[in-house]
Amino acid sequence: MKRLFDLILALFVILALFIPMVVVAIAVKLTSKGPVLYWSDRVGRHNHIFKMPKFRSMKRDTPAVATHLLEDPKSVLTPIGDFLRKSSLDELPQIWNILKGDMSFVGPRPALYNQNDLIELRTQQDIHRLLPGLTGWAQINGRDELPIPDKVALDLAYKKKQSFCFDLKILYLTFAKVLLKDGVTH
Repeated sequence: MKRLFDLILALFVILALFIPMVVVAIAVKLTSKGPVLYWSDRVGRHNHIFKMPKFRSMKRDTPAVATHLLEDPKSVLTPIGDFLRKSSLDELPQIWNILKGDMSFVGPRPALYNQNDLIELRTQQDIHRLLPGLTGWAQINGRDELPIPDKVALDLAYKKKQSFCFDLKILYLTFAKVLLKDGVTH
């Protein structure tokens, strides 16, 4: 049921947001050098690596590390990067991963391939068995501000409590948080 819901919602999102996605792509291209999309290696179900696209919000030569590890995250943002990140518009290309089955709308956010501490803690708790999500319980309970052990504890709580109704609640709360730009630090 979750996969069918993901496919139907993904098709709806593509239809509803096609024009805004084209506008964002054009804006990215016009305001900075480099490709429109940034593809990062992410850790998926069973710790398999997959490519995840985002609208590029950072300059081309920014290191591939978690944003909180950058010395000055604001200094590497493109002219519209801050807006893309705070509005979460940079995440929209991940609908592709949902259609492919690499991700779901709801699940633990996929770790970067080099976030070994997060990957290890998730593996210890069997969270690596879950399909990663565009949003998740940790996203709506702290997003960028969470230390890794707290993020894993929330991922584990999601794993234990997951259901269709809980996923709907997370999607609703995500939508509210995105509108309020709540929990975004950079």
